[in-house]
Amino acid sequence: MLTQKAKYAIKALVYLAQNEGLAKTKDIAETARIPKKFLESILLELKSHHLVESVQGAHGGYRLLKKPADISLADIHRMFEGPIALLYCASLNFYKPCPDCEDVESCQLRRAMIHVRVQTLRALQDITLQRMVEGEGFARQE
Repeated sequence: MLTQKAKYAIKALVYLAQNEGLAKTKDIAETARIPKKFLESILLELKSHHLVESVQGAHGGYRLLKKPADISLADIHRMFEGPIALLYCASLNFYKPCPDCEDVESCQLRRAMIHVRVQTLRALQDITLQRMVEGEGFARQE
């Protein structure tokens, strides 16, 4: 499950992708239904990761630093949630062996979780802010 922080970050980034130019924090918060104080801390974190920039002043606000097609859900997930893998032993970037595993190479659970990570990563990398804005290629599943 995504944390509320990651969910709000995605909603804020989608808003910025939909609205070219500078967007005021107040407008993002109201439209995306994100508490303003929480949004401010999220935007600062996104700024520190060089996804957004801020412009000060009466006509200031936030805007994307990258094209919406160049920001994937995998990028955002890693920023706010950490590893995409469900176990550290199956992670590409955060690998740690499990203390209760005798042989990581023959561990069936690890192999299964690597498969899950590969499929999940593929899906998260495939979905960009651009695709979300366009609503492109998402099947209705309810």
